[in-house]
Amino acid sequence: MQLQIEYFQTENGQKYTMKRWILFLGLLAAFPPLATDMYLPAIPSLVRLWQEPLWIVNLTLTLFFVVYSFFLLIYGPLSDRFGRRPLLKMGIGLYVFASILCALSPNIWVLIVCRTLQAAGAAAASSLSLAISKDIFEPRQREKLLAYIGVVIALAPMVAPIIGGWTLVFLSWRWIFVQLACVGVVALIGIYSAPETLQVPSHASTKWLFRDYLELVHNLRFMQAGFISSLSSIPLFAFIAASSDIYITDFGLSEQAFGLFFGFNAIALMMGAFACPRLNRRLPPSTLLRAGFSGIALAGAWLMLGKQTQPWGLALPMFALSFCAGLLRPPITNLALEQVERGAGSASSFLMFAIMTSGAASMWFISLDWSDKIRTLGTLSTVSALSGLLCWHFLQSNLACSPQVRLTRVERKG
Repeated sequence: MQLQIEYFQTENGQKYTMKRWILFLGLLAAFPPLATDMYLPAIPSLVRLWQEPLWIVNLTLTLFFVVYSFFLLIYGPLSDRFGRRPLLKMGIGLYVFASILCALSPNIWVLIVCRTLQAAGAAAASSLSLAISKDIFEPRQREKLLAYIGVVIALAPMVAPIIGGWTLVFLSWRWIFVQLACVGVVALIGIYSAPETLQVPSHASTKWLFRDYLELVHNLRFMQAGFISSLSSIPLFAFIAASSDIYITDFGLSEQAFGLFFGFNAIALMMGAFACPRLNRRLPPSTLLRAGFSGIALAGAWLMLGKQTQPWGLALPMFALSFCAGLLRPPITNLALEQVERGAGSASSFLMFAIMTSGAASMWFISLDWSDKIRTLGTLSTVSALSGLLCWHFLQSNLACSPQVRLTRVERKG
């Protein structure tokens, strides 16, 4: 059951307003960027400290998202049976424990293992934040909520590398993970005070809960929307994996300056998410999707054809690309969730799984020994954006046959 009001009321009468939900769900959804972006400034120094090649050190990023993606598929169905709060408590608790182990790691291989444990816990946060939004808000409110959560999420990659860079000045890379553990503790406090939002738990046996994934695979419109969402995220994940090496190693910036440049691109992501609900009042979602993918394609061409010999040569086209990606995320996520009637936990987990696995693949790809990572990033961005436009053309044809979508359009015109 979805609530069409601005708050969720618990059994004891406590009200959770839209603003409170934005902060709480935004914190949960921000776990992946926090767990990766705060750590990015330390990667070049770890390459030098442990005398390991970049692709090995970047396994702390790539395997993080691989394990994270796998556990997304587990938390969703289990939360449909046992509720959102128990799974969140277990996942965030593991995240806090693993973050402390990361801080104590004596070498890169131990750090890689601890990062996979950290990913297993973090997966509960972002996947179930989508499920909670599906539980309690009707579609138009949910799209608004997702847009504002996108603003909160964009603050994480804007602030996290700056914090990580200055931590390296006054302390060491180990304290980055101590700070991540503290963020997990704050999230745990929020989880214990938040209500359970699952209104009608599934009564199927646990092994049959995973059968929902088979239904999702046969849901053509959901699969197409999920694939399009994955394509829109590929350039951002590739940039995350390559950014510290390009800015610090190739351009010679300090860790603190890298944090500022990375934050500059994160501002663009936040601006895109912030502009989405305002543009949506004047433009249909289909126009926003086409504009977003077209912008990513043009930014990718800028990266391929421009002369990126200075930091701004990368920062400016990535600013345009990040803005368009932020503009795309709320409508395509909401559209994907609208294609399912039940099993919101499984649907949100599967959607995040598709995004994260494609992102992990792009991070591995960009970490290879390319002679020009910036042009490789541009090529990857252009190809993924053009593919997204093509897939959206086919998905729009399928949606045109849906009576529910036609009704929504009539209501928008009215």
